[in-house]
Amino acid sequence: MSHNPEVLWAQRSDKVYLTVALPDAEDISVKCEPQGLFSFSALGPQGKLFEFSLELYGKIVPEYRKNVGLRNIIFSIQKEERSWWPRILKSEDKPAPYIKVDWNKWCDEDDEDNSETASDDESAFVDQDCESSDDDGLLYLPDLEKARSK
Repeated sequence: MSHNPEVLWAQRSDKVYLTVALPDAEDISVKCEPQGLFSFSALGPQGKLFEFSLELYGKIVPEYRKNVGLRNIIFSIQKEERSWWPRILKSEDKPAPYIKVDWNKWCDEDDEDNSETASDDESAFVDQDCESSDDDGLLYLPDLEKARSK
């Protein structure tokens, strides 16, 4: 029996980001087809099979960039045409519960021109997508000392 990993998505006018939350993934297999079909499978903890297929809203370039981390796999998929999709999937039905918006990478259409994260630079993908979010919301020692002195 296979399981569905959590999939977070965000977009720019020229690309889609998919983040698959699957710690310690092994035997990762991805199929990316021009008509917009994206299929993923991998073995997760305890050798469990995780897989999903998405029929994306629009056509894509079959090549993709992938960054495998300890807790997730991040994909950057080029759209065939520059445009903002009204949703991630071709179907107008509500997406499966494991598909969620990635608010950390989200950029509104109006904000794209002013955003550093909209860069096409290769290093932007690495810098933006590889940062660990483990420290989000934590107090650092200087902040903790300030809080204690009040």
